[in-house]
Amino acid sequence: MKRAIGRLAAMVTAVTVAGALTTGGTASGATVAAPQVRDYLVFYADGAHAGAMRAITDAGGTALSTEGKLRYIIARGPGPRFVESLADDDAVAGISSDRRIGRATAFPAASPASIGPAATAFPDSEALSVASGRAEPLAGRQWDMKMIGATADRSHAAAPGHRKVRVGIIDTGVDGNHPDIAPNFDRVLSRNFVTDRPNDPNGAELDGPCEFPGCKDPVDWDDDGHGTHVASTIGSPANGLGIAGVAPDVTLVNLRAGQDSGLFFLKPSLDALTYAADNGIDVVNMSYYVDPWLFNCAANPADSKAEQLEQRGIITGMQRALDYARDHGVTLISAIGNGSTDLGKPKRDTSSPDYPLETERDRKVDNSCLNVPAESKGVISVTALGPSKRKSYFSDYGIEQADLSAPGGDEYDGSSRPDVNKLILAAVPKRLLDKQGLLAADGAPRTPTVVRDCRRGVCAYYQYLAGTSMAAPHVTGVAAILIGRFGAPSTDGVTMPPADVQRLLYASATKKACPSPRKYVYRFEDQKTTHTCQGSKSRNGFYGHGIVSAAKAATIHADGPVTPIGKGK
Repeated sequence: MKRAIGRLAAMVTAVTVAGALTTGGTASGATVAAPQVRDYLVFYADGAHAGAMRAITDAGGTALSTEGKLRYIIARGPGPRFVESLADDDAVAGISSDRRIGRATAFPAASPASIGPAATAFPDSEALSVASGRAEPLAGRQWDMKMIGATADRSHAAAPGHRKVRVGIIDTGVDGNHPDIAPNFDRVLSRNFVTDRPNDPNGAELDGPCEFPGCKDPVDWDDDGHGTHVASTIGSPANGLGIAGVAPDVTLVNLRAGQDSGLFFLKPSLDALTYAADNGIDVVNMSYYVDPWLFNCAANPADSKAEQLEQRGIITGMQRALDYARDHGVTLISAIGNGSTDLGKPKRDTSSPDYPLETERDRKVDNSCLNVPAESKGVISVTALGPSKRKSYFSDYGIEQADLSAPGGDEYDGSSRPDVNKLILAAVPKRLLDKQGLLAADGAPRTPTVVRDCRRGVCAYYQYLAGTSMAAPHVTGVAAILIGRFGAPSTDGVTMPPADVQRLLYASATKKACPSPRKYVYRFEDQKTTHTCQGSKSRNGFYGHGIVSAAKAATIHADGPVTPIGKGK
């Protein structure tokens, strides 16, 4: 059950050739479509830069620049003909259009039940702190934090994170001015790697009107809301307003790679990971997956050579960026996806390629095809849970793919009718709610999916969402707690080998066995679906190595020697 944000439109370039006469008898003055000239990321094999440059030239393309860290060339070439000509060259490891290829993976609740009045009362104290042990005003709505022990009297009291720990949010942006994010937001270190596109090449609205000159949003801006929600779950401060995140004392860094529409370019994703590696980011959250292929297959006979090469480019390019980041001390956390699919046994892909529009087809896939970055090496992939700790009905899973599980929401958990209380509450930009007409003239929410909390004239807004996008930041927050406890001092703050972070995440997780029977039947509304859990209590396809635990991470001993930074799941 795939829930997506936004759509893509074809990027087509055509020219009018005046006075042309084709062999087919086209009349003089007719419009003739020229080959689509696009920019491509050409990933070259190790030691094969010169060979790739020659291949680009021989194919009628032009090399524009080289990124040596990830070993790719930005080249301009004449569309499919250019790609096909590179397909059989040994110097080329993959090629992908420098275009929008991803989307965020969260979705709002559908027809939620009433949740009652918003909690707006504040304690008498002028300021709250983690040390006070007093819960935030909306803590009663955070069943997710209670599940993993990220509360004022548990992990927040023992290990709330550390200001020197830098958490990168690779997403649609972060509202750095939100009252419940601003105290922990690092505006100087944050970056925006994308430029808004008001319309697609065919004139359809994509990102909408630009708010800033050059269509370049500032680093504290988020017009989609997805990245702000993620950042809030990770590190909203304990300041007496609204909620507190898993690690309320960490530093939040916006590494924006997604458009306002919720879609992503490949190159900004590569740029964000490279920047994280070079600038002392300790852990990144990636709650998105890449398109245009839901499953990237390196050699699917159902695909053309150009399509195969494009998918190899996505697999290769992202893996190089992920390896580079991990080799430089960045722990990598990803949402596993909302396709309600066993990623170890995919059979059909009916949604690819979803770029250009209307090109989807029904193709057979198998376990050699990868969902990126969830199935990329070195990435910790997270499944989503509902309040009862059952795997959420929408969450992807798989014995090979699931590494950890965390609260992500499930509005149907325990009921056939939706209940918004069973979703994840976190910060949302007020201007987004205004734009969507979700607030009354006096600022009061018009829907139970939005909650307002005010203190001494300052109001903040929060929204209920569900998705593996909401699960991953819980793990990211716990990783930040571990890095704050065990990280070594560095010129950038602290550093900790990702292999050690991963080991302690797994060791501190609460083991959870498969349901009995293993074929779990989900029933909601008029639908029914069955997911089969494989594996043991220590590692299975629904829960991975277990349910992440902030409480245990705050007290666990780092037994064993520090290991060198490495790769591997």
